[in-house]
This record gives sequence, C-alpha cells and structure tokens, in this order.
Amino acid sequence: MQFKTLMLLAGLASVSMAWAEEDPYLWLEGVDDEEALDWVRAENAETAERLKSNPLFEELYADAKTVLNSSSRLPEVYQEGDWLYNFWRDEKNPRGVFRRTALAQFATDKPDWETVIDIDALGKKEDQQWVFKGMRCLPKHPEHCLVSLSPGGGDAVVTREFNSVNKTFVKDGFHLPLSKGGASWLDTDTVFVSTDIGEGSMTDSGYPRIVKRWKRGTPLAQAKLVYEGDVKSVSAYAYRLRSSGGDIDLVREHKTSWTSDWYQLVEGNLKHLELPLSATINGAFQGRLIISLKEDWTRTGITYPQGAVLIADTTALNKGGKGQIDVLIEPDDNTIVQSVNTTDSTILVTVLENVRGKIYRYSPGPEGSFDHSLIKFPDNGSLKITSTDDASGNFFARYESFTTPPALYYVASSDWQPQKVKGQAPSFDGDRYQTEQYFATSADGTKIPYFVVIAKDAKRDGTNPTHIFSYGGFRNSLTPSYSGSYEDLSGAYGKLWLDRGGVFVLANIRGGGEFGPQWHAAALKENHYRSFEDFEAVAEDLFGRKITSPDHLGIEGRSNGGLLVGATMTRRPELYGAVICGVPLLDMKRYHKLLAGASWMAEYGDPDVPGEWAYIKEYSPYQNLSSGVDYPAVFFYTSTRDDRVHPGHARKMAARMQELDQEIWYYENMEGGHGGSTTNDQLAYRLALAYTHLWTQLK
Repeated sequence: MQFKTLMLLAGLASVSMAWAEEDPYLWLEGVDDEEALDWVRAENAETAERLKSNPLFEELYADAKTVLNSSSRLPEVYQEGDWLYNFWRDEKNPRGVFRRTALAQFATDKPDWETVIDIDALGKKEDQQWVFKGMRCLPKHPEHCLVSLSPGGGDAVVTREFNSVNKTFVKDGFHLPLSKGGASWLDTDTVFVSTDIGEGSMTDSGYPRIVKRWKRGTPLAQAKLVYEGDVKSVSAYAYRLRSSGGDIDLVREHKTSWTSDWYQLVEGNLKHLELPLSATINGAFQGRLIISLKEDWTRTGITYPQGAVLIADTTALNKGGKGQIDVLIEPDDNTIVQSVNTTDSTILVTVLENVRGKIYRYSPGPEGSFDHSLIKFPDNGSLKITSTDDASGNFFARYESFTTPPALYYVASSDWQPQKVKGQAPSFDGDRYQTEQYFATSADGTKIPYFVVIAKDAKRDGTNPTHIFSYGGFRNSLTPSYSGSYEDLSGAYGKLWLDRGGVFVLANIRGGGEFGPQWHAAALKENHYRSFEDFEAVAEDLFGRKITSPDHLGIEGRSNGGLLVGATMTRRPELYGAVICGVPLLDMKRYHKLLAGASWMAEYGDPDVPGEWAYIKEYSPYQNLSSGVDYPAVFFYTSTRDDRVHPGHARKMAARMQELDQEIWYYENMEGGHGGSTTNDQLAYRLALAYTHLWTQLK
C-alpha cells in the first residue's frame, strides 16, 4: 500500500490547487502519462497477486481458455459471391485469421478453409499489434475490398485497399491513416471518405464531420467535398444502398445519438429527405427506402405511428415531391423490429416478441401491399441473420438461447424451411438448467421483465450465488443468448458460473430497446434514474422469490451498464454482495469532455447546463461516493486503448474508493479498445479474474 499512497500523492502534486479542490484524481485521465500508467501497473499487479493466489483462479482461467479456443465454436460467416468468409481466433492464431471457404465446403464436417489475411503474421511483419476490424468488398468485385485495422483494438482504424482474389494489399490503392470513420465503395475507382483530414474536420465527439468523394489515383486533399456537418453533431458519412430497382446514395449527419438529418445524393446534388430527426433508414428494396419510425409522423395528411416500418419512394420524401409511402409493419406493444435485411426479391425482418427472436419474410403484393409469413425457427431464443444472397434470396441465420449453443441455419427461398448447417458443441450441460421469465414491479409501477437461468434442482432458500447482467441504455436489447450477455463468450458463463452452482439473471430494464422506442425514451436524460429503479426492483424481486439474497447477489454491467452498476451500487449498496464494473462511465460531470462522450448528451444530458447537471449529479457514481458507507466489493476492468469510454472513469472511481478504505480490485488491459481484450487469452484472463472475484465474495 505504501507505493500506492506515494503514487496518489505524486499525482495530486502534479495538478493545480484549483483542480485538486474539485477533482484530486484528475491526473489519472492522462491516458499515457507515466505517473498514471505507474498507478495502473501497480493496481494490476496487486489485483493479480490477490486473485491469482486463489486456487480457483487457475481452474477458471483454464476453463475459460478451453471454451473460448474450442475448435467446435460456431464459425459465423457472411457470403461474398461464391465464398463464405469468417474471422477466427484460437490458441494457434491469437489475433486471428480472416479466412474463406466455398459454400459447398462449409456444410462438411471439416471445411477446407483458405487463409485470406493472417493478422498475427501481418502484425509481426509490420511490428504492430494489429486488431482486425473487418473487410468490405464492392459487390461482384472481390478484387476491390477495404480492410480496417486497429493498433490495439480502439475504434480508430487504418483503412487499406485489399485484393481478395490474390490476397494482397493494393500498392498505391486507397489508403487512410489512423482515424475514426473510414471509407465505402461507390464503384471500382471511387469511394466515399469520412476521416480526419486535419484541423476542423472532426466533431467535438471525435468523429469525422466532412464527407468527400475520392477518385482513384488522386490525392485525398483533392477529393471532392460532398457534405460538411456541424462540429456539434456526432458524425457525418455517406454510403451507397444497392438494390435491384436502382442504387441510392445517402448522406447521414448524426445530429445526436438519436437524431439524424438524411440527404440523397443525385447527380452530385444533395436533396434533403424530409423525415423525422429520430427516423432510421434501414435499407433499400427495389429502389425504395425502408424506414423505421421512433415517433409519430404526419405527412400529406396521414399519420404514421411510432414503431411502424415504412417503405417509401425517395421522391415522396423530397420537399414538394410526390411518391408512394406504404406501411410495411404496424407497431405492437410487445414486438419491436431488431433488423431489416433485403434481397432482390424479399425483405427479411428480425423482431423481438416479448424479448424472443422471430424472422418474417415480406414479398411484394398488389398495389403496394406486402404478403408476409413467419419463418419457423426454434422458439424462445435469439435470432440473427448473418448473411444474405441478393440474387437467390437465400440466407444464413444464427439461433441460440441461454442453454442451447449457437447453431447456423441455411434458408433457401425455394421453400423457406430452415436447415441446420452447423451447431456448436455445448460448453456446459444445458439440460441441467431451466429458463424462467418473471416480471418485477418498478417504483413507478412498470412491469420489468427478466430471465433467470437456474438449476432444475436448485433450492429456493435465498442462498444461491446469483449474477445479474444488464445494460439499460442506447436502445440496446438484451436477448436470450448462449453468451449470457452481448459479448461473444461462447457459453463461458455456463462453465464458470452455472456449473459451479450459480444462478444467472438477465434484466431487460428501461433504456434498452426490448419493447420499442418508448422503452428507451422512458429512461432518457432526466428520467435515466428509472433504469436504476428497474434494476433495483429486479434485485428485490429475486429476494422475494427466495432465489437469492443481498449477501449472495453479484451484479455486472459494462459501458453504459458500468454506469448502471456504479449508480445503483452508490444508491442502494445494501442490495449487493459484489460488483463487476467494466469499461464504465462513472464521472458524469466530465464524461462529455472525454473521448466520444460528447456524442452521448442526448442520452444523459449536458452537465454544463445547470438544470441538467441537477439531475445528473443525483446519480453520478464518482460524485456520490461517501465516507462511512459500506459499499459492496468492486472489480473494475477497462482498457488503456479504449478510445470510446475513457479509462479515467474506472481509474478515478477506483482511486476514490481506495481513499475511502473500500474493497476494490482493478484490472486495466494495455490494449483491447472498448471490448477490453484483443485475444481469447486476454478475455479468458479477465473472465477468470472477474469470476474469482464473484465466487470469493458471494459463496
């Protein structure tokens, strides 16, 4: 502890007295400042010493590595022409290989995978810790692809042109230096570009605000200006929607997290699309736009309700323009649209019905109508369309539940009957457990759904070690998944938690998108406290059902979920026995000044506005820590290379809790971005630390 105290004092001495009076740990916001990194290293070492000394750590670490590196994991694929592509990490390829196989090969027990890019080899060759962020090819032109690479796993990427036929980067091809944003194809010789092009080109949120059209063989500086957004907006970018009825070029300026201005680019001219700022364009079908509404919209005397999905001629959205607007999907209190995919002949809509996934297909009927039918997948799980083939209308979809490993289905348009192609081997015995859905009553009377995964023979005596995961923001919907969260954990929670006697809970609190726009809007800004009340109601409902009790209840959230558990921990510390707080927002007085924080003010409010700070300060975890309070033991984790949520949030909260003599563990991965890890081994290590913490505190 002596070193830690000296470090804190050193940091305090390095800031002005004015800052010290307001925030004595401001110095920990220096991401790469040596004194801050010395503090991080000391905390990492102490956490490792304390948790790794527990024999349970090595067991959990070994189990996590076995699950995450298993060769039986389901390879998620997407189709490009005759190839199926997949990104794969294992012990042999810790940073991963981007690979492909033929469609016919994929259905075999041992597909013949061809390596397209070996990320480990590339990193070694270029002396860089590359993290693969994706490849996008021009349809029907696999020789023209754009590869995104991140040094360390952050959101900022280097973009390079790549020829997927000969598997080489294109000399003198399109290349963008490190920046948030990127490029998208128009044709073989032209891309839309949104990137950092120098002073004034980025928004206050740290994203590009200028869109250009860049021709091959010309300097980026000579690229033609397409659009210039406001510095106070979140971002601006352009892309081409391709459809059998004609391509549509769109420019989108994100005004806030939840509002956008949309423009169509026609022969070099911008035409404003008169849509509600909250509307989202989901795609194009036969030359028409598919639009989701987040609020009621009246146009030409017709009111389209919140939650509806429309299909519209672009001309109908121009000022004074004429054209047809049809309702594709009517809203439903228990049903929300998750995603829309299109082929040349069909619209595929993935929905949540009471937080359970379903897929419907829509086909054009007479006079603007659409016939639709349910595609019958297994029930009570999550569904995700992973790839579509425009010409045939065939598609791949992934199905999973809390206790059913992911399986990949192929659906042919000839009969629309899902055929299971591959299934992941179980990482735990799902037959031992049952999934229950309950509804807790929040403070304002709202019914809050939550799932419980529990052993069939578990006692209901209040002693079960129980782990709640939740999020509660940004319309993010949590669904029944084998991962147990929105991270790709391949069922690790089953091996590390359920099989050792734990109970898992997923809480669908307000702020998320599980029940449509209103479910999200109910916890915005001055009402964000409702997310915390909902979460607390779930905890108390678990106690009432004697599933668990405060001494045996651990809670986890990451990102906005980190804010959730930080806030409820300071509001109601008596409810919980342990906390996992990952890549969190915690200092809500300064969040908008750190990295991408300014882009979230539509969600939380502006702390610089006195009236908005008045409600933010009521729950901001960092500002609400108090002496003399017995807080539950907290495990913080973050990443030095997180360029979305600043690691200073976790650093300062941990330091402040140490000052108050609270029990904390702290782990900061030196790479990993907002995901917190870049390799399976890094993820396994963090999981082992976190679950050792839970078992130590709750058993």
